[in-house]
Amino acid sequence: MSETWGLDGPYFDDLHVGQILERAPSITIGPGETAQYQGICGDPYLLALSAPLAASVTGEPGAVVNPALVLHVAIGQSTVATRRVIANLFYRDVIVRRAVRVGETLTTTVDIRGMRETGQKPDRQRRGMALLGIRTTSDRGDVVAAFERCALLPFRNADAVIDARDDLQGPSGAADVASFVAHTPTSWDLGPLGEPVTWPLGDTRTDPLRDTVTGATTLVRLTQNLAATHRDASLGQGGKRLVYGGHTIGLAQASLHRMVPNSAAVIGWHSCDHTAPVFEDDVLSVSATLDDAHPIGNGRLLSFRVIVKASRATDELATPVLDWHPVLFAP
Repeated sequence: MSETWGLDGPYFDDLHVGQILERAPSITIGPGETAQYQGICGDPYLLALSAPLAASVTGEPGAVVNPALVLHVAIGQSTVATRRVIANLFYRDVIVRRAVRVGETLTTTVDIRGMRETGQKPDRQRRGMALLGIRTTSDRGDVVAAFERCALLPFRNADAVIDARDDLQGPSGAADVASFVAHTPTSWDLGPLGEPVTWPLGDTRTDPLRDTVTGATTLVRLTQNLAATHRDASLGQGGKRLVYGGHTIGLAQASLHRMVPNSAAVIGWHSCDHTAPVFEDDVLSVSATLDDAHPIGNGRLLSFRVIVKASRATDELATPVLDWHPVLFAP
C-alpha cells in the first residue's frame, strides 16, 4: 500500500487496475470469535453449533466455523481498500472452498480488477466503482475463500485526471449450480442431518421470524472492518450509521437455515446485491425461492434467491435491501 494515503485512504483516484494492496492483519477464528458471531446473528447452522455433529458429518474432529463468519473475516480484511467506502454494491462468484475449523488463522489479499467513474453531479463529490479481487488463505497453506466485490468510493482530488471506464456489471440470472460442484464436500456423511427438506422448485417461502439488526459495530470490530461509514454516524445517511452489508447477509443466512435446518454447508454465493441501505434497529424479513436442485454425492446443491426487506418506524412500507443468491449443500 502506498504511504501517500496512510490511514485515510485509499480514495478512488489512489487506485489503479492491477494494484495489490498491503494485507490486513491475519485473524485467528477461535471459540471467542465464533461465540460472539453467534450472539450477533443467531445462526442455527448445525455444524457450527455442535462439534460432535460436525465430526460425525465431516469425519474430522473439531468444530466448524460458520461459513458466513469466514466470509465476514475475508470482507473485513479486504477493507484495506475501502476505508472511505460510500457503499458496497455487489458481490459475485463467492466460493467457500472448504470448511474452516475453529482455531485456523485467515489472511486475505486484495487486488484491483476494474475501475469505473460514475456520472458526476454538481451537488456531490466525484466517485467511482472499484472491483476488488479477494483471496483468503489459511495457515494450513490453502485458499479457503475467493470472490469479487464492487465498492463505491469517493475521489480524493476533484480535479484528478483518470481514465476509468471498465464494464463492472454484476452477474445476472440464477446460479449455475455446476460451477460449485468442485468445492462441494461429497465425502461428508449427511445421514446424521436427517431427511431432505421438501421444497418444490420455484416455491417461495417466508421465514415467520423477523429479526432486528443489533450489534452492528460489534460485528464490524470483530472482523476488523475499517470502513468508516459503519462506525461513524456523521458519515452515514441522515446522520445514521450505515450497517455493514454482510450483517444483513448474516441474518439472511440465519433465516435460510431456519427454513433449511439440516444444511451441511453454504458453498458460496452466485451473486449478492445490496439494493438499499440498512440501519441499526431495522427489522428484517426474509423470503427464499428455490431456483435449482442438483444431486451430488449423498446430498443436493440447492440454489436459492433470497430477498430481504427492512421495516423501520420512519417508513410506512418495508424496503427491499438485499437480493442474494446462495448455494447450499444439504440432504
